[in-house]
Amino acid sequence: MTGTVAACHAGRLRSNLMKILHSQIALTCLLVTAALASSAFAVDPPPNGGYPGNNTALGTDALFSLTIGNDTTAIGFQALFSATGGYNTAVGSQALYRNTGSGNTAVGTQALFGNTIGFGNTANGSFALNHNTTGSNNTANGFAALELNTTGSNNTAAGYAALDVNTTGSNNTAAGFEALVRNATGSNNTANGSFALQNNTTGSNSAAEGFEALYSSTTGGGNVANGYQALRFNTTGSSNTANGWRALYKNTSASNNTADGYWALNNNTTGLDNTALGYSALFNNTIGSNNIALGPSAGTNLTTGSNNIDIGAVGGAGESNTIRIGRSGFQTNAYITGISGVTVAGGVSVIVDPNGHLGTLNSSARYKEAIQPMGKTSEAILALKPVTFRYKEELDAAGVPQFGLVAEEVEKVNPDLVARDDRGKPYTVRYEAVNAMLLNEFLKEHRKVESLEKAMAEQQRENLAMRAILKEQAAQILKVSDQFAASQAAPPMLVENR
Repeated sequence: MTGTVAACHAGRLRSNLMKILHSQIALTCLLVTAALASSAFAVDPPPNGGYPGNNTALGTDALFSLTIGNDTTAIGFQALFSATGGYNTAVGSQALYRNTGSGNTAVGTQALFGNTIGFGNTANGSFALNHNTTGSNNTANGFAALELNTTGSNNTAAGYAALDVNTTGSNNTAAGFEALVRNATGSNNTANGSFALQNNTTGSNSAAEGFEALYSSTTGGGNVANGYQALRFNTTGSSNTANGWRALYKNTSASNNTADGYWALNNNTTGLDNTALGYSALFNNTIGSNNIALGPSAGTNLTTGSNNIDIGAVGGAGESNTIRIGRSGFQTNAYITGISGVTVAGGVSVIVDPNGHLGTLNSSARYKEAIQPMGKTSEAILALKPVTFRYKEELDAAGVPQFGLVAEEVEKVNPDLVARDDRGKPYTVRYEAVNAMLLNEFLKEHRKVESLEKAMAEQQRENLAMRAILKEQAAQILKVSDQFAASQAAPPMLVENR
C-alpha cells in the first residue's frame, strides 16, 4: 500500500514539474517573440497574415527578414525571405527569395528568386526571372521566362522559356514559346512568335514576328522579319528586312536585303543588297547581289546574276546588268512620258527585237567582223516597190497617210531586209539596212557620173586643142590665100630680049 501511494506521489510530482517546464518554455518563447517583434514584422505569421506597415505574409518564413518595408505581400514558403524593401508582391514558393529591392511582383515558384536590388520587375510563372539580381523594369510571363537574366533591364518576355538565358541584354521584347530563348547579351531585340529569334545570342536591334522568324540568327543585328519562318536560317547577316511567309528563308550571312512578299528571296544565301517586292520575287536567287525585282514572280529566273532590274518580268537565267520591264504576252502596249517632243542632240536611234530587247546599232569596227564591200548586194533595192498606205483603224483611228514598204513584198526580194516576230513571220522592214543599200547604189551611180564627167572633160580638152589647131591652120590658109590673091592682082613683067 505504501509503495502504491509513493508511486502516485511521484507521478503527480513529475506532472507538476512538466507543467512548470512547459510554462517556462512558453514564457521564454513569448519573451523571444516580443524581443523579435521590435525588429521584425513576421517570422511565424498570425492566422490572418496581417502585419504593421500594410504588409501581408502567408506561408512558412514568408517575409522572414522584412524590417522597414511597407505595402509588401508575400504568400508562399519563404516568399520574399530576404526582403527589406517595400512595395513588393510575391506569390509562390521562394518567390523573390533574395529580394531587397522595391516595386517587384513575382508569381510562381522561385519567380525572381535571385533578385537583390533590382526594382520594377514583374515575373509571372515558375522560375520566371529566376536569376535576376540587379536588372530592373523587366516583365516575364511564363515558365522560365527570362530565367537567367541577371543585370539586363527593360526586357519583356511572355511565353515558355522566352528570353530564358538572357543575362545582360536589355530592352528586349519576346512573346512566344522559346522566343529569344538563347539571347544572352543582345539588346533592343523584339521577337513575337514561337521560336522567333530563338538562337540569337549577341545580335542586337532585330525584330522578328512569326513562327521561327529569324530562328537561326546568332550575331546578326538590325534585321526585321515578319512572317512564318521569315529569315529562318539567317545567322550573321545584318540589316535585312523580310516581310512574308518564308521571305529570305535561306539567307545565312548576307546583309542589306529587302524581301516583301510570300517566298520573296526564298533561296538567297549570301547575295547582298537585293530588293524583292512581290510573291516569289527573286525566289531562286542564291548569291546574286544588287538585284531589284518588283511584281509577282519577278526575277524568278535569276540565280547568280547581279545588278539586274526586273519589273514584272521573270528575268533570264545567269544574266547580269540587265533591265527587264513587263512580261511577253501580258503587256502589249507601252507608254513612257518625257520622251515625245524632247530633242536629244547627238543621239542615235533605238531599235527593238522580237523579244522586246532594246538597243542601238553600233557601227564601230571593234564590234564587227567579216567586213566586205557591199558590191552588187544593194541592187536588190531596185526591185523594191515603195507604196503609200494607211494603218488599219484599230491601229490608227485617224487614218494618217503613210509611206514605206510592205514587209512581205520586201521578204521576196531579200529576206535579210525584214524583221520577224516571235513566230518567225515578217512584221517590219529594216529601213536602216535599206538606207545603207540605197547609199551604196547612189555611190555606184555617183562613180559612174564622175567617170562620165571625167571623160567629157577630157573630150572637151581635146576639142579645145583641136579648135586651136584648126584655128591656126585656118590662119595659115588665109595667109596663103591672101598671098595668092596678091600675086594674081600684080601686072605681068616684060622680059627684054636681046
